[in-house]
Amino acid sequence: MRTGADVTSTALFLRNLTLTRFRSYTAARIALERQPVVITGANGAGKTNLLEAVSMLSPGRGLRSAAGEDLVATGAEAWHVAALFDSPDGPHEIATGGGAGGRQVTIDGKAAPQVALANVLRVLWLTPAMDRLWVAAPSERRRFLDRITMSLIPDHAEAATGYERSLRERNRLIRDQITDRAWFAALEARMGETGAILIANRRRAVAQLAAAQVEGPFPVADLALETDAPDTAADLASALAEARPRDIAAGRTLAGPHRDDLGVRYGAKDMPARLASTGEQKALILSIVLANARAVAASSGAAPILLLDEVAAHLDEERRGALFEAVLTLGAQAWMTGTETALFASLGERAQWLEIREGERGSEIRARNHPGRASVGRAKGICPSGTGASEMTEKANPDAVPPGTPGSGENICSRCGGTGKVDGKDCPECGGTGKVVTPIGGA
Repeated sequence: MRTGADVTSTALFLRNLTLTRFRSYTAARIALERQPVVITGANGAGKTNLLEAVSMLSPGRGLRSAAGEDLVATGAEAWHVAALFDSPDGPHEIATGGGAGGRQVTIDGKAAPQVALANVLRVLWLTPAMDRLWVAAPSERRRFLDRITMSLIPDHAEAATGYERSLRERNRLIRDQITDRAWFAALEARMGETGAILIANRRRAVAQLAAAQVEGPFPVADLALETDAPDTAADLASALAEARPRDIAAGRTLAGPHRDDLGVRYGAKDMPARLASTGEQKALILSIVLANARAVAASSGAAPILLLDEVAAHLDEERRGALFEAVLTLGAQAWMTGTETALFASLGERAQWLEIREGERGSEIRARNHPGRASVGRAKGICPSGTGASEMTEKANPDAVPPGTPGSGENICSRCGGTGKVDGKDCPECGGTGKVVTPIGGA
């Protein structure tokens, strides 16, 4: 049985995470250990918001597919998420943020496009909203497949962006009734090139995913890429050109890799996943996510970050135990949320335990001991001052107050949220330290 000390060094681990004006978090910083993270708290406390912040360290719109302005805390204009993480080639820093005006990314202090995130950090997730993936529209499964593919083949993000850009431009020509053949031909050639890459990448990802599945408590899925598009760039471009009159009549591009689907069958019963029971469908998607993580570890040499939102609540004891052992065997930093600590009790000291509470200034993150440990003790993890890891005594303390309470001493600077920077310059409030000191006695 693998313990926290046994976790492999060839894995991606966040060392610390800083949130500023992100959804329900005014400001928070967590120092993290090299083990899974259990996050408990009441419904609405901010557990999923924390996972969403981690998901924004990867390309795209995160685990909720939210618009940038929806990520901004009430009353703020922009959000910010930053992390320091370990990888096989050493530590890296990612910072990202934005609002209604778009999103910016820096990697190791240098501006970068979003797609570059796929090359430095692999983040996979499973949320309750994905439970109905097998009965949803093909576009949902296609998006799911593309995230799997991007985790295994990072350059897939660039190819997907290029194809979508050309597709939008071709559809605009169709809607505007522009008949410039040369313009259409140029777009169709680019769609052929990028589309052929998409199809090849998706096939390769499906094959890797199939090979990474294992027999056990979670069902094995039979997977296939369902596509009507030609495989080669030249054939795809020709097919688009031939379909031009039909597409103009329909008002949009009717065929191509943007219409692909992920075919999934419940292997043991040889039935389409959409016909399986609700419990079987949930087990199938969890099985695929775990296979995805194993495939990433095999192909890149490092287990990905896993975000598993409310995943344990619908599993029986056997499958919960199998999930935890799968995570520990992978050596992955899996972030797991739930309202009940008892669901994760078997992890004990093999996980880092956090609790989310609603405070006056928004969601607050507290370190806590695991359920099997006496309440008197220490738990590393939460740093209210923004300076690094701190130790917080779990035993009740009459002098203890939440971070940010006036009179509490050293606190996160409310102007910069602990980052030390405002508009790229040292924060005038804290002088760039990310912390302020309030005299004991309070203001």
